[in-house]
Amino acid sequence: MAKKKEEGLSMADQFKMFNDDKNIDKTTLISVLEESFRSVLAKMFGNDDNFSVIVNPDKGDCEIYQNLEVVPDGEVTNPNKQISLSDAQADDDPDCEVGEEHTCMIDFAKFGRRAILNLRQTLASKILDLQKDALYTKFKALEGHLVTGEVYQVWKREVLLLDEEKNELLLPKDQQIPTDVYRKGDMVRAVVYNVDNKNNNPKIIVSRTHESFLRRLFEQEVPEIAEGLITIRSVARMPGERAKIAVESGDDRIDPVGACVGVKGARIHGIVRELRNENIDVINYTSNPQLFIQRALSPAKISSIRLDEATKHAEVFLRPEEVSLAIGKGGLNIKLAIMLTGYEIDVYRDIDPDEEDIYLDEFKDEVDEWVIEALKNLGCATAKSVLRIPREELIARADLEEDTVDHLLAVLRAEFED
Repeated sequence: MAKKKEEGLSMADQFKMFNDDKNIDKTTLISVLEESFRSVLAKMFGNDDNFSVIVNPDKGDCEIYQNLEVVPDGEVTNPNKQISLSDAQADDDPDCEVGEEHTCMIDFAKFGRRAILNLRQTLASKILDLQKDALYTKFKALEGHLVTGEVYQVWKREVLLLDEEKNELLLPKDQQIPTDVYRKGDMVRAVVYNVDNKNNNPKIIVSRTHESFLRRLFEQEVPEIAEGLITIRSVARMPGERAKIAVESGDDRIDPVGACVGVKGARIHGIVRELRNENIDVINYTSNPQLFIQRALSPAKISSIRLDEATKHAEVFLRPEEVSLAIGKGGLNIKLAIMLTGYEIDVYRDIDPDEEDIYLDEFKDEVDEWVIEALKNLGCATAKSVLRIPREELIARADLEEDTVDHLLAVLRAEFED
C-alpha cells in the first residue's frame, strides 16, 4: 500500500471556516468537500470511478486515493486505470501480483495552480447553493413571524433591510405604513410576508401592513397571548389609520380586553407607537354574530339587527345620532367591522313608526346610485335625513355638484308634498 502522506492537503485547512462562518454542519461539509474534489477529478481524468476521497474536517485534511489495476510490464493501455507490475511493486507494494488492485495516494497540490483554483471555485459554488437553500428554508418557516432589520438602503419603491446575520430583507412600498419614514441605520420591525426561491435566488419580502404584524406585536407585548391564555380571534386593519382586534380568554378570571390594553394603556401604547399612532379598538370576541357585530360597530349603540346567516348579511338599525358613529370618518368604522366579522353590514336609521319616511334606495329610478352611496357615507339612509341638511352643507359634505343636489332635493321633496 502507499505510504502515509506526510503533509496532507494543506488547502483543506481553509475549508474549515465553512463549518463556522457559513453555518454548515459537519456531515454536509464532508459531502460538499468530497463532491467538489470528485467534480475536479472527473474533469481531469475523464471520470472519478476509481478514486476514493476521504475528508476529515476536524483535522483539516483530505486524502485522495487512486485504485489501479496491476497489469504486466509493457501492457499499460490506460494509465488512469492501470499500473505496471514493476511500478506497483516499486510503490511500497512489493507483494502485489498481476490482476490485483493497487492503491496509491494522490497529492492534489501537484496538479498545479489551475486545478487548485478550479477546486476552490467548485467548492465556493456548492457552498453558495447550500447557503441559498438554507436561507430559503429558514425564512419560509418564518412566514408570518416578526423579524428585525437595520435600514441599509432606501429606494423609491422599496427599502432594503439587513438582519443581524446580514440577510437581505425587502420592504416594498405597498407593505409600508403610509406614515413610515426610513433613514439608513434605523431599526425596523416587520413580519416575513412572502419568501420565494426563483432561479435558486431567495427573495424575502417583509410587511408592516399585513394583519399578522398586528397579531405578532400583541403576542410580544401581552404575555397572556404568548402563553395561550388569550386568543386573537380576528383582526382588521387600515394601516396607519385604525384597527380592530377581537380577543377571547380561555380563563373566566382573565379580562382579555383589559390584559391587552394594560394598566393605563401601557401595553397597547407601545403597539400604537410602533404602528405610527394607528388607533386600535380591542373588543371581546363572541360566537353570537349579533352581539359580535354590535361590538364591532362600537362606539355606536345599535337599536336592532336583522341577520341572514346564510348570506352573511346584516341590516343594522340605529338612532339617527348614532349612524355617523357606526359609519365613522370616511366609512372607516363600518369597513373595519365588516372585515372583522365577515358580515356585509348595511346601516339604517331607526325611524319612529309615526314618522313617515322613505329609504334612499327607493329612489334609484330617479337618482343615480353613486349619489345615494355618497349620501349613505354621510350617515343618511332616508329621504328626510337628507332633507334636514341645509343645501349648501349638503353640497360641501357630499362633494356633489349644485345641479345634482338641486335635482336630488326636488325628487325627495316631491314625495312628501301631498
